[in-house]
Amino acid sequence: MLLLLVAFAAGVLTILSPCVLPVLPFVFARADRPFLTNGLPLLVSMALVFAVVATLASVAGGWAVAANQYGRIIALVLLAAFGLSLLSPALGNRLMQPLVTLGNRVSSAAGDGAGIGPSLLLGVATGLLWAPCAGPVLGLILSGAALRGAGAGTTLLLLAYAAGSATVLAVALLVGGRVFAAMKRSLGFGEWARRALGAAVLIAVAAIVSGADTGFLARLSLARTTSLEQGLLDRVHPPAPQTTGAAVVPVAATALPDEGAMPALDGAVAWLNSPPLTAQALRGKVVLVDFWTYSCINCLRALPYVEAWARRYGPQGLVVIGVHAPEFAFEKDLGNVRKAVTDLGIGYPVAIDNGYAIWRAFGNQYWPAHYFIDAQGRIRHHHFGEGEYEESEQVIRQLLGEAGRSGMAQGSVAVEGKGALAPADLANVASPETYLGYERLERFASAGGVVADTAHLYTLGALTLNAWGLKGRWTIAPEQARLEGPGGSVVYRFHARDLHLVLGPSASGKPVRFRVTVDGRAPADSHGSDTDAAGNGVVSEQRLYQLLRQRGTIQDRTFEIQFLDPGVEVYAFTFG
Repeated sequence: MLLLLVAFAAGVLTILSPCVLPVLPFVFARADRPFLTNGLPLLVSMALVFAVVATLASVAGGWAVAANQYGRIIALVLLAAFGLSLLSPALGNRLMQPLVTLGNRVSSAAGDGAGIGPSLLLGVATGLLWAPCAGPVLGLILSGAALRGAGAGTTLLLLAYAAGSATVLAVALLVGGRVFAAMKRSLGFGEWARRALGAAVLIAVAAIVSGADTGFLARLSLARTTSLEQGLLDRVHPPAPQTTGAAVVPVAATALPDEGAMPALDGAVAWLNSPPLTAQALRGKVVLVDFWTYSCINCLRALPYVEAWARRYGPQGLVVIGVHAPEFAFEKDLGNVRKAVTDLGIGYPVAIDNGYAIWRAFGNQYWPAHYFIDAQGRIRHHHFGEGEYEESEQVIRQLLGEAGRSGMAQGSVAVEGKGALAPADLANVASPETYLGYERLERFASAGGVVADTAHLYTLGALTLNAWGLKGRWTIAPEQARLEGPGGSVVYRFHARDLHLVLGPSASGKPVRFRVTVDGRAPADSHGSDTDAAGNGVVSEQRLYQLLRQRGTIQDRTFEIQFLDPGVEVYAFTFG
């Protein structure tokens, strides 16, 4: 209940946010109509459509987003016709006769206050276009929906958020309606006010088409709504830890507690290296469940240890199960995961958990995450992130000993990861994981800021430590930035020994050539496993690329990667 109230309050705060401005003309175009049959139906249908579309987009992936794009196009056409009919019925009829006739009917039907159908239709159209600022509360709701699955709780939270926005708009509409009516009685300005509203609707449509609603308007600082939302959220929900990283949970030296029964392994869309396994069939075995995803640097650096444990303790009864839970959309592609499993030499069973069913069953929140299960099917220990490998191996040996296994080799396994799988130089890492899609974008330094979902020419000035930016024509999408022409660059001012970048080729699959520099020079002997001494490389598949492994003194440096071909997709920087 408390989180519902917080979501409602966060929705109320959107009235202070500039990214709600494109919605206002559609709402206030009904200000001179009876509220119950015009304004209220519009706001209710707008909120419901927003909640439905947001729920689908958060749990159903790309198809819901693509479907909504078609809905947005239809909505824009409908609202443009409505705006033209307000501005000039004669002009509208000449330009777009069929659609504007519909717009005139919508306008005239609402004019006498009878019937709610036209307002409901306009509310649906407005809901398809509504993109409120994704502050911390909305981010929590959508992330929870993606990782925990659809449900009544998620829909209620989204409805509470939308209801908060609709409520404050309703108050503004009621007040505005009274002002509008008073001015109309005293000044007789109905015709020019109608035209002004029509012009405002058309300007809003143009802003949405051009991306100004998510670009320029979203960058205006009229109110610190994000900090207000975060303050509300922190009072009822402590900040969540990073889902990737080196979170360490120390292991007890001797006693291992009972953390509950091993959850079911149902819900995987496929299994690699094994037929489907069940918790019941694994009774009598010691089980290590490793949650990972193949572009996660923390997962990759832990992988050599997991593989070594599978080889060493498999004959004594250890079963290692990799649960591949994707972070990016391309990691849901079974072909991509199958190739990664082969390339990484993983021989133990891997469950493909694209729907996060196993993730939710374990209540997991991290990549990587290791759960240690005894022969009775009870979880006895867990570890999140990298590190504590000797302690984790000791847990395996202890659980095998409890199960009556013997003959285990003495000492810990010797592991030597190569390339991106090598251990990080944590003492020299001063740069954080950095996402290039606008959903999780931080420290972006290109002039003018982000223009979301629209091709835009970016330029770059000086960078401070851990700031980054784009040069050239790019489209910044929720998960990644896509280069729209050859010669574009990504520049990052960083401090670490290793620099990695998650990349994908063009949509057609055509490889993309690139060249990297460090402080304007070729990396020479500081090149990574995916570049040569001159800094050259090729993006041929969707994965993590190691671009630098520096030799010598580690200090602040400026990294640049220039792409010689268009179409590349850039997802995230990681360091080591």
